[in-house]
Parts: sequence; structure tokens; C-alpha cells
Amino acid sequence: MTITLKGMTWSHPRGFDPMVACAEIWRERTGVSIVWEKRSLQDFESFPVEELARAYDMIVIDHPHVGQITDEGCLAPLDVAGREAERDALAAGSVGQSYPSYAWAGRQWAFPIDAATQVQAWRPDAMAEPLGRWSDVVALARQGKVLLPLRPPHSLMCFYTFTGNLGRACSATGPGDLIDIETGSQAWELLREIDALVDPSCRGMDPIAVSERMVEQNSPFLCSPLIYGYVSYATDGFRPKRLAFADIPVAGAHGPVGSALGGTGIAVSAFSREKQAAIDFAYWVASGDVQRGPYAAAGGQPGHAAAWDDDAVNRATHDFYRATRRTLEGAWVRPRHDGYMGFQQAASDRINEGLAAGHAARPVVDDLNRLFRESFASPG
Repeated sequence: MTITLKGMTWSHPRGFDPMVACAEIWRERTGVSIVWEKRSLQDFESFPVEELARAYDMIVIDHPHVGQITDEGCLAPLDVAGREAERDALAAGSVGQSYPSYAWAGRQWAFPIDAATQVQAWRPDAMAEPLGRWSDVVALARQGKVLLPLRPPHSLMCFYTFTGNLGRACSATGPGDLIDIETGSQAWELLREIDALVDPSCRGMDPIAVSERMVEQNSPFLCSPLIYGYVSYATDGFRPKRLAFADIPVAGAHGPVGSALGGTGIAVSAFSREKQAAIDFAYWVASGDVQRGPYAAAGGQPGHAAAWDDDAVNRATHDFYRATRRTLEGAWVRPRHDGYMGFQQAASDRINEGLAAGHAARPVVDDLNRLFRESFASPG
């Protein structure tokens, strides 16, 4: 009997094209067909995962969902007996904390297939080198040449990155406060300063929108200092101009550390009637050889170090991976408890409200801490 699996991923060439390409190779190798479908990025982040799990055999997820969706019983654990050596290889190939970010309650619920964090995007046609210090960002922003994605949840991601880079990252576990008032206030003032210098439209822009503005013909924008990198923009011919990527500009004294980890992982639905076939594909597509081979060649942004270290993969992307590796290795894993996703939206909205109204640091930080504490009492 022919097996056909259904998978759901997000609607961007980086998220969709490599899954389709790898599915075709998998069909030729095994006879198992996989039909991949896609949702918009905003829908991907907000659509109820349980509904997706009931409709699809495999789902591409991001790690902050893991507490909620495992508590809801949506996913099948991937740490099955007899495949320990394969999992050890995947763990050894983790870029930063990508692999352990999908571990929860003692089980492994997804494998990283896409590694990302906030990095720096810059225009190599107009700048000799990326910016090194946050003070350099402020100076360039005063010239009207900086964009920063601040559409929720990216405003909160910037706040997270500032606290981590200042040396006292936000709590990822709770159930107490998110951040101490001193560090939170420092981060808020950095965010408020840069928000006042960039175009107000940034509060409605995500990383894709910012990247598109930067690569327009005659674009005045040369740098986005905190942005989730999209490898597509680092390749020749994707857009009229090419972006280069680098480690984040440093606000603290510890180097390019503390960036809010992103990326995606492949998970298997607990409701699938073909769990074994889906798990087999998950192991294969996350493996080093596939990630540095067909996955990267099809425009994916791999989650395995074998690709990040690969000369050909870096050559095709003008060293996208090597140039941002320090930031990935020092990235911070967001909270993942059941209740976090509601907090992420509420906290992002509070930050944007505070930016628009010019609120002082103390009431904003107090509200973020309150919302974080409440998120542990209000799961789902």
C-alpha cells in the first residue's frame, strides 16, 4: 500500500521549497509520498497547533510552542528506542541551543531543520563592513539609514536580545519575574532610543518587510541591527540588491551574546496514522548530509552544523553562516512553558504601546514582569 503523508510548514521560500525538494528525494528512495502545504508567517505563529496536528502528519514548529503543544498531547515524541546513535549525531550537530530547545519534560519533540536568531543585516554595496558596537547603530540611525522590525513579537525579541547582550538575560523558566528592574530599564532605554530614530512604520514591519525595503533600488536603508536572518537575501539574484549578514552589534561587554533564538523544527503529530513513516522522514531531513546537501541547495536555512561549516554552502551565501555563527552559538532560548505564547503576544503589545506613548521604563518593566508571572497561572 502506498503511503502518503501530509505536512504543514510556513509560507516563504526558505520554509517551503526545501521541504518539497527533500520530499521528492524521499519518495524516490522509499516510495513514501509527502504533500507539503504552507501558511502565512503570521498564521503559522498563531494558528492552533492542535488543529494542525489533527490535519497533518508532520508540522514545522518553533520552540516556544513546545510546552503548550506537548501538554495538549499534540505531538509524538521523537526519542524512540533503537535510534540513539542518530539522535546523538543530531545533538552533536546542533547550532547553539537549537537541538535542546525542542526538548521538554524529558522528551525530544522536534528536530531542528532551520537555525536562526536575531543577527545583523547590512548592505555590502554601501558599507565597507558591518557595525560592531551599538553606538555605531545609533549614529547611523541618526542619519536615517537604519530599519528595525518591531511588529509583534519582534519588539519583544529586541528587548530580550538587549537584556541578554547586557549580561543579564530574561528568565526562561519563571515563575517569578521576567527581568530585574535595572537591566530591564537599560534594555527599555536602548529600545526606546532606537525606536525614536527609525521610521515609525517599523512598528508594523517584520523581518521580511524590513529586508524587502533594504533591497529596493535606491533604498536609503543600509543596516538592520537586530533581525532574524533570511539566507535568501544573501544569495545572488534573489533581489535587485544583496544583503550581507553579521553578528549583532554589541551593547554590553560580553560580545555578540544573548540574541533571542528562533528557527524551526520538524515535529510529528500524535494523531498521525503513519507515525513511523513520519518519524523516519524527520530523522532523515534533519540529518547532516541532507541539511548540507539538498536542503541547503533548495534555499533552506539549515539547522545542522554540518551545513553551517560547509564551504560550498557558505560560498553560495557569501558566508551567511560563518559570519553569524558566534551570535547563534551565544543565543538565548526563550521560555517554553504552557502559557508562554499568550505572554509573548501580550508583552509585545505592551512594548509597542509603551514605544508609541513614550512610557518610562519602570511601568513597562513592571507590566512585563506581571504578565510573565500571570502566564504560569494561565496556560493555553
